[in-house]
Amino acid sequence: MPAPYPVNLAGEELWLLPQKAVYWPAQETLLVADVHFGKAAAYRSLGQPVPHGTTASNIAALDALLADLPCRQLIFLGDFLHGPGSHAPGTLKALSDWRERHPHLAMTLIRGNHDKRAGDPPSTLNIRVVPEPLLLGPFAVQHEPNPHPSRHVLAGHVHPVYHLTGKGRQRLRLACFRLGSDISLLPAFGAFTGGYRVERDKDCKIFVVGDNEIWPIG
Repeated sequence: MPAPYPVNLAGEELWLLPQKAVYWPAQETLLVADVHFGKAAAYRSLGQPVPHGTTASNIAALDALLADLPCRQLIFLGDFLHGPGSHAPGTLKALSDWRERHPHLAMTLIRGNHDKRAGDPPSTLNIRVVPEPLLLGPFAVQHEPNPHPSRHVLAGHVHPVYHLTGKGRQRLRLACFRLGSDISLLPAFGAFTGGYRVERDKDCKIFVVGDNEIWPIG
């Protein structure tokens, strides 16, 4: 397993993972944002020529994390399914097979904007679906990065990326974690997702994902 990058947020140690997820060791909890299962299938249902295999890739990445980390619960920070077209038989069969491999793992989905359009996951997946925020210790776990009056927010939705400029104006666009004083953003976990450029300022720290490592900026 690639080495995690421990950080302290709201008095708790969290591990930033190169697989674009967060692990909370004290709670044995894995947090992932914006998987967008079935996005490629949804695009193909609209006649768009996009690649196959993104659902399998996302599932393989989750399986690898669950094999490497002691995990009592898995929390999805919104956008589990991409849209109505994500209910394609192949996508649902792959998700069903995946769930059967982890029958005793508690799973929770915090409903995001795409989930509202796609509909909740099938009940056979045994995933608890809740509105935001989900309050866990000092954290408000959410999809939208809206402030909470008393807790540090862990959110998705934005798909943050950071641009690095090298020699010859070569530019890299890398998924990143953006940790702020009150709100912290997780990168999109899904393999077929876009990104929104974020900047570094005095109130946040940026950690980019590259070469199976976490790299602090600045």
